[in-house]
Amino acid sequence: MTKTDPSTDLAPLTESVVTGLPPERVREARRRRHPFRKPVTSILRHAFLIAAAVLMLYPVIWMVVSSFRPTELIFREAGLVFDSFEISNYVEGWNALSYPFNVYLLNSGLVVVGSIIGNLVSCSLAAYAFARLEFTGKKFWFAIMLLSIMLPIHVIIVPQYVMFSQLGWVNTFLPLIVPKLLATDAFFIFLMVQFIRGIPRELDEAARIDGAGHPRIFLQIILPLMVPALATTTIFTFIWTWNDFFSQLIFLTKPSLYTVPLALNAFQDAQSSTDFGELFAMSVVSLIPIFLIFLFGQRFLIKGIATTGIK
Repeated sequence: MTKTDPSTDLAPLTESVVTGLPPERVREARRRRHPFRKPVTSILRHAFLIAAAVLMLYPVIWMVVSSFRPTELIFREAGLVFDSFEISNYVEGWNALSYPFNVYLLNSGLVVVGSIIGNLVSCSLAAYAFARLEFTGKKFWFAIMLLSIMLPIHVIIVPQYVMFSQLGWVNTFLPLIVPKLLATDAFFIFLMVQFIRGIPRELDEAARIDGAGHPRIFLQIILPLMVPALATTTIFTFIWTWNDFFSQLIFLTKPSLYTVPLALNAFQDAQSSTDFGELFAMSVVSLIPIFLIFLFGQRFLIKGIATTGIK
């Protein structure tokens, strides 16, 4: 049953009391008096949304169009009309660096897959502990976990680099993947905790009566019901890790280990002119995985955020 805005019902009810007519007839009369109010409002709203969407998407569309232009023509025209359609930027950009661009795509893929698996396993276990288990200092450690969200990466990157350097992990993917296995992303823990709290405890109690312990309850009851939250974690982890530049710049210095953000940065040469055509072409290629993951996962993303927010 949908709720109506009280402000829209007050006037018809008041007029109904004054005229003695039923509220339904009063509403119908008001609609007849202003037959175009709703369509005009809807048209204006959609026009505003379309204009805002075009404004936000214009830089991306311009980059796609510019990737098919010669470098010398890219900054001469800001329009979206194809004066020339060339794919040479994609062909030459693919092999412009020390290694083919597929090497950097594969490196990013390895880091992303490791980060996703790490977050799904560690954050779900930590969230189950905070949501279902009782232990000493539970509220204190939960508050500490929430406070860690406020720490910027620039505060912890130096001690992390010192520690990983002593372990000999610099110029490997381990500093980018291993922390994910230790539930370091507090945002996802909080997201899953809120989701688990919305699952009825009667399900846990019924399983406990059947002799199930916490591992079985987590694996067979809680985890299958957490699919929206797990999908949201997967999508956000994919996007954030794929776009991450700062931490990958710190820990990866060998060209053979470059990820996509580092490879795109390598196109900018401080000693000579930058070939922006090739740079834009490879930028378009790097956006394709993000576009696909969001396209096919948006319904899980929306469902996960919505169901978590109402808990």
